[in-house]
Amino acid sequence: MPRVLLHYLAWLSAASLLMLSGFSACTSAQIGGELSWDAVQEFVYQLQNIDLTAIGQTRFDLVVIDYSADGSAGERFSAEQIAALKNSPGGPKLVLAYMSIGEAEDYRWYWEEAWDADHDSAPDPGAPSWLGPSNPDWEGNYKVRYWDPQWQVLIYGSPSSYLGQILASGFDGVYLDIIDAYQYWGPGGGSGLDRPTATQEMVDLVKAIATYARVTRNLPAFGVFPQNGEALVAFPDYLQAVTGIGREDTWYNDNTPQPSEETSEVQANLDAFQQAGKLVLVIDYVTIQSLIDDFYAKARARGYVPYATVRDLDVLTINPGHEPQ
Repeated sequence: MPRVLLHYLAWLSAASLLMLSGFSACTSAQIGGELSWDAVQEFVYQLQNIDLTAIGQTRFDLVVIDYSADGSAGERFSAEQIAALKNSPGGPKLVLAYMSIGEAEDYRWYWEEAWDADHDSAPDPGAPSWLGPSNPDWEGNYKVRYWDPQWQVLIYGSPSSYLGQILASGFDGVYLDIIDAYQYWGPGGGSGLDRPTATQEMVDLVKAIATYARVTRNLPAFGVFPQNGEALVAFPDYLQAVTGIGREDTWYNDNTPQPSEETSEVQANLDAFQQAGKLVLVIDYVTIQSLIDDFYAKARARGYVPYATVRDLDVLTINPGHEPQ
C-alpha cells in the first residue's frame, strides 16, 4: 500500500477517535481569552540569550523558549515574567517551554555531578539506571531510558517535577524534544538495545505528560508539541493527544538541500498532522536569503508555520521579507 495512503488512513482513524473521545488536544481552545492554537501565524524559537523584553516587542504570536534564562532552576522565569510576555507590547502571545524528555542535560536542576564526575561522556558507577551515554553532537546531553519510572518522576507528576515547574511559571504548553529517541533505543537503533517496545513507550510518555497537565492539573487547553518523530502520526492516540508538531530540517540541512525522497516522506507525515487540525511548525536553519525565501514559500504553501534561524538558537531572528505581522 502506498505510504501516503497509509498516512491518510492513520489520520482518518485518529479523526474518528477524536470525535468519540472526551480527551483531546483542544486545538481551537482559547488560552487566556486572547489567542487560540489554530490562530497562530508566526512563531519564534530561541533557547539561549533570551531577552523577554525584546521578544515581547515583536509581533510573533507563538514563542518557544527555555523555561529559564540559563537552563537552571535558579534563573527560572517567574509567573509574572511569563504573564508579561503573553500580554506584551508587540501583541498577545502563546508561550511554550522547551523540555527535553529523551535526553538529560547536565545544567538542569535534577543533574548530579557524580553521575559523570570525570566528564568522560559515560555514566559513572552509581549513576541512575536510566542514564545512558552522552550525545556526541551536544556536549552535556545524555541519552536516557525514557521509559524508566525514575526518569519519568523527574519529568512530570508532581509540582516539583520539570513539568510542574513549567506549569508554576504559567506557560501555555510544552515543546518536547528528543521524541525520536525511540529510534536510538528501538530495533536497529544506535544503542544496540533493540528494545521492541521503544516506540510505544515514547507514545505513552507524551500522552502521560498531556494527561497530567490537562486532566490532573485541570488545564484542558494546555499545548503539547513534540519536535520531530513525525512518523508517530501513525498512532491515533498520539495524534489525538498532541496540539501540534515541530519539525527541523524539512527542506534544508543548514544551507544544503535535503534529499527529495526524505523531504517527501516528512511532508506526508506533517500533512497528516495538518489535515487532523494540528498546528505544524517547521524550523530550517537556513541563513542565505534566497534559501530563506524558498523555505518560507514552500512551508506556507503547505499550511505550515515556518521559522528560519541559526541552529544554536541563540539569537532573536527577524528574517527580512518575513517579519511577523
